[in-house]
Amino acid sequence: MLEHLDLNYLLATYGYWAVFIGCLLEGETILILGGVAAHQQVLKLLPVIAYASLAGMLGDQLLFWAGRYFGDRLLPRLHKKQAAIDKITTLIHRHPTVSIFSVRFLYGMRLLGPMVIGASRISPLKFACINAIGALVWATLFASAGYWAGEFLQRVLGDLKPYRLPIALGVVGVVVAVGLIRHYRSKRRQP
Repeated sequence: MLEHLDLNYLLATYGYWAVFIGCLLEGETILILGGVAAHQQVLKLLPVIAYASLAGMLGDQLLFWAGRYFGDRLLPRLHKKQAAIDKITTLIHRHPTVSIFSVRFLYGMRLLGPMVIGASRISPLKFACINAIGALVWATLFASAGYWAGEFLQRVLGDLKPYRLPIALGVVGVVVAVGLIRHYRSKRRQP
């Protein structure tokens, strides 16, 4: 079955959708892979950045509005995330613009951050503008990192076509491993 799977066709046909959906959810991994695919000329780098920016911005806007309308009821139920909520709340009060821009770059804050910001009553227009800039910077950085990772891997391995699936699985594996290590360490720190 796998030998009949044409990965180039799948990437070219569904790659931009995969980038969009992956970045709508939380997509550094898929964005890096999109950058690698752009390096391999299966996708184009600028559309990868555009789809990722749009999805990242849309996802955060939805979370912002969820926080705006349901934050008073929803956030108190997230007992296990109280330390993160407190961190974001402090950051919002001290540096509201920086918090809007940077929350997508802070580990563990990508989904919770926009909800807390929405609940804080920051102006929706201010959030939308800064969120758009943050999403564009985020998408550009991670897609470019993937593109340059593709360049490095090509120098080391030569033609990457035979290695595309192992590279994708390797990136996903590393991201999962790092996430599990961070999760385990955060659990050990909690009393």
